[in-house]
Amino acid sequence: MKIFKGPEEVYAHCDIPCGIYSAHPSAMAAETVERMVVLLHELTRPDMSAASKEDILAYENAKARYIAVKEAHAEVCKREVLILWSDHFKPEHLLLFPDLHDRVWETVKLCSKNKQQADLELARELRAKVARIGAMFDESKTKR
Repeated sequence: MKIFKGPEEVYAHCDIPCGIYSAHPSAMAAETVERMVVLLHELTRPDMSAASKEDILAYENAKARYIAVKEAHAEVCKREVLILWSDHFKPEHLLLFPDLHDRVWETVKLCSKNKQQADLELARELRAKVARIGAMFDESKTKR
């Protein structure tokens, strides 16, 4: 008797190639990372000796959710930037953007730093780097 495992769920942009790409998902993810960092900084920890159990749980729940969303969107941002880099940008785009590889590398490294920390400057830097890659993407579409 053979036992078969069920199908595994996989995630990928189509490799047909479909030619349908957008910088918007990475920009929205970077914006979400920044917003979650802002919310974390605005979150006020209750006085644990005087707060009710409900207030403590509400605080801990909000903190956990903000961190989870921040980390998930930093990963989405990384994936979307890498999709643009690997699937949209072609060798001829390096003539337009000789620093493309370095910019992508710096941006995906910054995604990881944003997962590790809740630093508002890092989150803002991520948004700026993603915006620059988005501008390169937009320019590359007009120079085919």
